[in-house]
Amino acid sequence: MKFQKKVLTDMERCYSVTVMPEDKIDYAFFATEGKVGGCVAFDCGTFEQKKTVWEEPGGTMSMVPLGEGKGFLAVQKFYRLYDWEEAELVWCRKEADGYRVQELFTLPYLHRFDVLTGADGNYLICATLADHKATREDWSLPGHLYVAKLPEDLNDGITLTPLPVEIHQNHGFCKKTADGKDTAYIAGREGVFRVTPPQSAVSDWTIEKILDRAASDIDLIDIDGDGVEELAVIEEFHGCYYRIYKEENGSYRQVFEHPEVTEFYHVVKSGSLNGRPVFIGGCRRGKQQLFLISWDADAQEFRIHTVDENAGPSNAMIYNGADADYILSANREAAQAVIYKVIP
Repeated sequence: MKFQKKVLTDMERCYSVTVMPEDKIDYAFFATEGKVGGCVAFDCGTFEQKKTVWEEPGGTMSMVPLGEGKGFLAVQKFYRLYDWEEAELVWCRKEADGYRVQELFTLPYLHRFDVLTGADGNYLICATLADHKATREDWSLPGHLYVAKLPEDLNDGITLTPLPVEIHQNHGFCKKTADGKDTAYIAGREGVFRVTPPQSAVSDWTIEKILDRAASDIDLIDIDGDGVEELAVIEEFHGCYYRIYKEENGSYRQVFEHPEVTEFYHVVKSGSLNGRPVFIGGCRRGKQQLFLISWDADAQEFRIHTVDENAGPSNAMIYNGADADYILSANREAAQAVIYKVIP
């Protein structure tokens, strides 16, 4: 594979990226974690049309689409170091004269979140990095998971309930859907957890630990085609190791480790490129690479494909367009929002 790079815009501390439809057109949204700056969007047809979603504040760790015409949810005011007490969830939606951004609630240290579908509707799940931090190095207090049944109209208010689990350095989060069931995977110092919303009117949330190793970012995909998803993990918090685990007999065995051992790996994302399952990886230190991991069925081994260096991505994702596949990357250290067109 080859990759054709295009810088969409300069953005200081570019951190978050997602794709969502507006008026039946897909747009790529990029947002900053910095106090200065906001969120912009580009049409995915040409990646030339740019629009401002909001100018400030920053501190956007995550953005989650709600569906065509419903807007999206986003974190704001989760700033660098340990100035995260004001982190809040906002509801952003397009109106005739621009975008309306409405605060839904404040949740200190809110870092990741998503919307999961359960037996009787949609549920919000929020992950806080910690309860409180006195200094940048203070990790004495764990983070938590908070959940709520989402009302049909978000103006009706959201009541959060904590789940009975404590996770220090509660950083990793991904949503997976299988057999029509949504599941969240959460990762921190205590390991990797699978969290499932209620599956009947009388059931509750379930929490299962699937990997007993300190972890940061995570994602899953069946990369080798055997019918079972592999688990890609950064170990430990903002850690030095990018590893892949294979599930065998109810437990996970390490089957891959990226050869560069350096601090601040930060990207794990799965998807399909040219019809092949891959993991995306990225690191904010060392060579600051953005890379792909694929499986070579003939050689029975993993392959590493370097997409870029000196990029320092915070988050990345795959967009399967009508004409080509793309990697969308929030290259934080390079201060750029970037796309890479995949050339087979």
